[in-house]
Amino acid sequence: MGSNSPSTATAGEKRRQRSAARNLTEWVVVVGGSIAVALVIRALVFQTFWIPSPSMSTTLVKNDRVVVNKLSYRLHDPRRGDVVVFHRPPTEFISNSGIKDLIKRVVALEGERISILDGGVRINGSPLDEPYTHGLETLNNGCSTGDLLQLYTEQGYTVPEDHVFVLGDNRTNSGDGRCFGPVSEDLIVGRAFVKIWPPSHIGGL
Repeated sequence: MGSNSPSTATAGEKRRQRSAARNLTEWVVVVGGSIAVALVIRALVFQTFWIPSPSMSTTLVKNDRVVVNKLSYRLHDPRRGDVVVFHRPPTEFISNSGIKDLIKRVVALEGERISILDGGVRINGSPLDEPYTHGLETLNNGCSTGDLLQLYTEQGYTVPEDHVFVLGDNRTNSGDGRCFGPVSEDLIVGRAFVKIWPPSHIGGL
């Protein structure tokens, strides 16, 4: 008396097996869905980027990691002062261990005249305030050729339509627009907006 019959025990065991199978299926769906969402977000919205060189110090130092907003320039045009990640321009010939993307700061926009004179940057003839360089002079680093030599004149170099001109914050150690010229907006991956690694460097840009 009081004991389950074999058929009752078997039915209960089957119910437990079905319940376990449902739970496993639900977990697989949840985990798979989370991975899919993360991949979509990475592909369309946010992406992390590793800083490969000291060209942006002291704002960003080598081996820092930043998060890039890939939607920024779907909502508005690039702005002066933005720190942007972009695909290596075809005019950038320096081999750098297979690095495909670069990070620099936007200093001039389409249609603007940029000059590099007296150790500083001028936009349409007016000096540009650049506290992020921490007093480092902007000079001819010897890599400018052709039309880019206009950078070092009063008239300056005019940034073409749908392009921006970028420089590294570390003006004495940066291969940037002085070398490869203006960057097409089509090459821009997105705007770097926050440092996430190492922990001691966490903060906005």
